[in-house]
Amino acid sequence: MHSNASSLPHSASVGYRFTTLADWLDWQVTLHPKRMDLGLERVAAVWERLGPKPLPFPVVTVGGTNGKGSCVAMIEAMTQAAGYRCGCYTSPHLLRYNERVRIAGESVSDEALCEAFARVDRARGDTTLTYFEFGTLAALDLLVRDGPDLAVLEVGLGGRLDAVNLLDADVSVVTSIGRDHTAWLGETLDEIAFEKAGIFRPGRPAIMGQRDAPSRLREESVRLGAMPLQLGREFDHETADAGWIWKGAGGERLSLPLPTLRGAFQLDNAAAAIAALACLRERLPVPVNALRAGLQRARLAGRFQVIPGTPTWILDVAHNGAAAQALATNLRAFACPGKLRAVLAVLSDKEPEAIAKPLLPFVAQWFLAQSDDPRAMSVDRLAARLDEVLPEPAAERFVHLATALEAACAASAPGDCLLVIGSFTTVCQALERFPAHPV
Repeated sequence: MHSNASSLPHSASVGYRFTTLADWLDWQVTLHPKRMDLGLERVAAVWERLGPKPLPFPVVTVGGTNGKGSCVAMIEAMTQAAGYRCGCYTSPHLLRYNERVRIAGESVSDEALCEAFARVDRARGDTTLTYFEFGTLAALDLLVRDGPDLAVLEVGLGGRLDAVNLLDADVSVVTSIGRDHTAWLGETLDEIAFEKAGIFRPGRPAIMGQRDAPSRLREESVRLGAMPLQLGREFDHETADAGWIWKGAGGERLSLPLPTLRGAFQLDNAAAAIAALACLRERLPVPVNALRAGLQRARLAGRFQVIPGTPTWILDVAHNGAAAQALATNLRAFACPGKLRAVLAVLSDKEPEAIAKPLLPFVAQWFLAQSDDPRAMSVDRLAARLDEVLPEPAAERFVHLATALEAACAASAPGDCLLVIGSFTTVCQALERFPAHPV
């Protein structure tokens, strides 16, 4: 999944540890003894030597179990429609690592990333950094050097101890709380809410985009001294003819078109995104026409992404129960004239039962597989976990995801649909079949 990196010009590569993006990324995986090492001490110490304080532009940090990417994409599109330069840091990527850092709607170049990696490498001294920490510092360095009007940062995992949380965001958003990454964040929704709430800051807006969020999320926002703004309380939305209405504090009402991103749940994400921008309106006013344009321009690869053809492909990175339930809602509203087949491959720390159950009413045939990701759940373990969940006849098993995709495609007839789900890696392998399709 690394970029096909080109070499840097010789003058730019003098003193660099590596000269290609692929080499930098392969090395970063080996730099720290653990793939994941939650905590801010090391990354904050390196940033102290690398970056300015305070940042010269407002920062919105977006966390949550599901909906983070959608919220970021909508904030980006709406601010760009207003004429602002928006810088974004998101993860993970689908096809190219460069997707993680976008400035003014464009992914940064291999050369810019390599230069940022070299600066991080010099600043870290003998401090070891994880792959995600190294990339986060490089992204922040690139954003600071570009100087956009706004930076929108997606939390990688949890919130409280995530590398993105080394910055004090002007506005923090938690889109939703669900069961995911339980080995790191806790088994209960309240424990997970505590970790997610760690991105809130005293005296600053804490946007919560879920009506029925665990009570601890709001309790933590109050305990931390933040300004809680929750969907269904301080702001809300309602449907209207051919669109919807965003309702803010003090009776403010905005009439808006439906987002291009599919699914009724996207109204919650859109409402949270607009609430975040409303909190910044004195520094960064976004007129309602830009909000409307942004909602209709926002795109996000791999989130109920439909690629027409025979069969029609539906790609979704859903990798937990809540995301699968949202996907089921989308499938209910989607017209598939023939049969729907599903190819499922997940990572080893996921709960495949929670992913499969909401989709049972829609899927006529299951193809279970193992992706190329080193963290992938083996297909035998996946099948065993789903043995009592999936209906007879038993699902077909494939050691290689590519083979499963071929088999599911071959089994399809005109009018059929092919759903590919389970992880970013799974969707990435499917997307590679469509090199001309925009990501």
